[in-house]
Amino acid sequence: MNELKPSTHPPLFSLRGVTRSFGQIEALRGIDLDIDQGEILAIMGPSGSGKSTLLHTLAGVIPPDGGAVHYGNTALESLGETARARLRLRDFGFVFQFGQLLPDLTALDNVSLPLLLQGFKRRVALSQAASWLDRLGLADHRQALPGELSGGQAQRVAVARALVTGPKVLFADEPTGSLDSLAAENVISLLTDITRSSGTTVIIVTHDSRTASYADREVVVRDGRISGNANALRTPEGVHA
Repeated sequence: MNELKPSTHPPLFSLRGVTRSFGQIEALRGIDLDIDQGEILAIMGPSGSGKSTLLHTLAGVIPPDGGAVHYGNTALESLGETARARLRLRDFGFVFQFGQLLPDLTALDNVSLPLLLQGFKRRVALSQAASWLDRLGLADHRQALPGELSGGQAQRVAVARALVTGPKVLFADEPTGSLDSLAAENVISLLTDITRSSGTTVIIVTHDSRTASYADREVVVRDGRISGNANALRTPEGVHA
């Protein structure tokens, strides 16, 4: 794990007392967490611990029932769904366990789609998508359909799709969970190298210690709470306590 340098700036994300329930199930039970700009954070925990709910709350996909979720100066809990959707399109990128590529679109079209949704001209979107596929070693697979790609190749397409818009934050939910060890190592190494060079904040949900080892910091979620809250908060000077 890389040494995280102390930050003198306010956190990019600040969560205080965040709760979320689904019926009688308490998924989050008072989460306090700070995340710095440019940090790569791994959120670990067993199945059902609440780690994916925490990621979706940070991303504005799921509003909290209680507490505060601040992204910069924006209180996410105060935004309606339309405003949160605009925020996700503008500032966030997503990588999921199984890629969730559109099966009838080529790799090139899958990667260009977020740019088209932002209003880019098709020619520009395709050019930028091709550049990202080349960067991730997929120059020869631009016209391949997802079903024609290996698991590792498809996940690299998903990474390209997530990064093509230049997001401020990349959310990765079990990004290597469906891959063999060699493909997983390749994908997480590429993802963290690229995002570190660009200063992108990365939040990775994983149960795999090898994937978490690429992060700057780990927090562990158990039964809807962060285990060892001291590791989740910052001192007034901005240093992780």
